[in-house]
Amino acid sequence: MPHTRPLRYAECSALLRSGVAGRLALSAPDGPHIVPLNYSVVDSAIIVRTSPYSVLGTHGRDAVVAFEVDHVDTTRESGWSVVARGRAEVVRDRDEIDHIRAVSAPRPWASGGRELLVRIRWTELTGRRLGSEPEVAPTPVEHPA
Repeated sequence: MPHTRPLRYAECSALLRSGVAGRLALSAPDGPHIVPLNYSVVDSAIIVRTSPYSVLGTHGRDAVVAFEVDHVDTTRESGWSVVARGRAEVVRDRDEIDHIRAVSAPRPWASGGRELLVRIRWTELTGRRLGSEPEVAPTPVEHPA
């Protein structure tokens, strides 16, 4: 049976920075929601683009949320998971928006208007690995502007 081990902060950060899609968990008046979305990492924050009328745009502003990225290899019964927790805040400052666009703006795959930028500065970053995958940090994915 594969063993589980916690990931160090640097491993969590590298894995988080290497992805482009994850899931955001938040609580709304009608209960918990898990929202799949594209993201980027700028400085020490997760950046997502959404609609002001989405679950995140409506109920996630200034809320504490959790964001997860993972990878599973069912053949080898191995994988990893990284969870970032922090407060979701709408980015309104023009200089900050320009900085995000210059560094790595998220590119939503879904159609429709998604012009609300939300930043999650993580206050907690944890992860774990299942199985014996190599401990080589992935190469960060470049997010074209």
